[in-house]
Amino acid sequence: MSVLRPLLLLLLPLCPGPGPGPGSEAKVARSCAETRQVLGARGYSLNLIPPSMISGEHLQICPQEYTCCSSETEQKLISDTEATFQSLVEDSGSFLVHTLAARHRKFNEFFREMLSVSHQSLAQFFSHSYGRLYSQHALIFNSLFSRLWDYYEKSGEGLEDTLVDFWAQLLERAFPLMHPQYSFPPDFLLCLTHLASTTDNSLQPFGDSPRRLRLQITRALVAARAFVQGLETGKNVVDESLKVQVSEDCRKALMRLIGCPLCRGVPSLMPCRGFCLNVASGCLSNRGLEPDWGNYLDGLLFLADKLQGPFSFELAAESIGVKISEGLMYLQENSMRVSAKVFQECGTPHLISARNRRAPAPLEEAGRPWPWRVAPEEERPTTAAGTNLHRLVWELRERLNRLRGFWVGLPLTVCGDSRMAADVSQETAPCWTGTGRGRYQLPVVVGPRTDQTHNPELGLDTSGPDVPTRRRRLLLRSATARMRAAALGQDLDMQDAEEDASGSGGGFHYADDWKAGTAPVAPAAWPPRPHHPPRRDSSSGGRGRGGPRYNQDRSRSGGMSVGLHNSPVLILFPSALAMLGPR
Repeated sequence: MSVLRPLLLLLLPLCPGPGPGPGSEAKVARSCAETRQVLGARGYSLNLIPPSMISGEHLQICPQEYTCCSSETEQKLISDTEATFQSLVEDSGSFLVHTLAARHRKFNEFFREMLSVSHQSLAQFFSHSYGRLYSQHALIFNSLFSRLWDYYEKSGEGLEDTLVDFWAQLLERAFPLMHPQYSFPPDFLLCLTHLASTTDNSLQPFGDSPRRLRLQITRALVAARAFVQGLETGKNVVDESLKVQVSEDCRKALMRLIGCPLCRGVPSLMPCRGFCLNVASGCLSNRGLEPDWGNYLDGLLFLADKLQGPFSFELAAESIGVKISEGLMYLQENSMRVSAKVFQECGTPHLISARNRRAPAPLEEAGRPWPWRVAPEEERPTTAAGTNLHRLVWELRERLNRLRGFWVGLPLTVCGDSRMAADVSQETAPCWTGTGRGRYQLPVVVGPRTDQTHNPELGLDTSGPDVPTRRRRLLLRSATARMRAAALGQDLDMQDAEEDASGSGGGFHYADDWKAGTAPVAPAAWPPRPHHPPRRDSSSGGRGRGGPRYNQDRSRSGGMSVGLHNSPVLILFPSALAMLGPR
């Protein structure tokens, strides 16, 4: 024995022992005390967690080596790791949803209040100018603002028809007040509105005011409506994208990332950062909205600049009363020319007998409205939530700059949480690789969805995005297209309606160099107006002596009557005061 003893001592170092390879943690520390402590604090039943490691042949996702997890524990950990990841994603994007929601609320309140203030300003101005006459016959103006509200908030259709109807009703009520000595039957009034709506603009009873009002208010309302809808669409798309359920492959990858260290009895061993980035990038590939997200933000800012510049909603809202007042004064100043043209085309109506005629008061007693002054921007009061449009756009630009690159940087944000990966400062230290302690040697793939096909942890399906993802991106692209079209003076909703009706649509087109408050620029391409006014049901049997043009047009239409809505309202007009006397 004494002879063999030195030989045994020489051979002992050559015998294999426990090495530092995968699974060495389990061989060195077979106790599950640390795992029991962590999971017990999370509410897990300690009866499901063995005090020491057991064989892991029953595991479905984690390495089937010595483990601290039973089958029940592994299944519960799968659900918990998914919930942790989902919570991190939603928390990371919550500021995105809140920012878009807050901007939508602010701008919507502002636009609504500007319309309301415009209505109130017109009522106060005209009430002061015309007194009881306006208060008795304000329905025509209330109807105008009501339809503008409907366009902005509901249907999005009929904005041009709204303005055409308003001016037609105004003319139909104004002309008889200019000539109280005549009786005007429905046929004459039909001829009057028909003459005013012809495309040659030979009559122009209100001068250029209708065209200027249409140009200004249409551009501003189309832009404001597309802008607010764009903010709401963006908020909804982001909110839905953040709440997408993870795939089955993602559930398994998340379990390998942050659940399996617990099963291996090393909960303090943090996952490698590269491992986390690959898993997070693969799981988030169906949620990201790039490059559509960047285009959407550009569309918002582009339209916002238009809203405070050439498509100023503030100036457009204030101009409604200005243009109406200018149109009424133009009609009064050019009443002789307008009347001569109307009587030439539509004939002369019947005279009212002298005893039934009400003599008008002297014209000089009727009064004239003073010029409507539009306050410069620095003098305008704050409105919605104590702000103005310039401030709202500045705040929007400030916040949207923080939202750029959100979807590209989301994996980095998620893996920056201490529950998901080791800190970047500990990148050289050993970490959890998915199978044991070591360093993550696989390539890290962080980039657009197309790059995720090379992700070593979560290979992407090459068939392309799923249907919900395509739908969300389509919604975002549609909102972007509508905002960019609105920034060019085009209403895509109107184009869609015209295409549905006739197979093609031109929409609203305007010259892009128009500035609010200056001389308006004529539209580049405006579809011709139909040669008839809006329809009106008329059961009256009165007749007027129609002119040659009117009779010829009637014969072409088979003698059918087309007229205005039969609202029982009168107009607000300075000559009416001449008839009713001073107030």
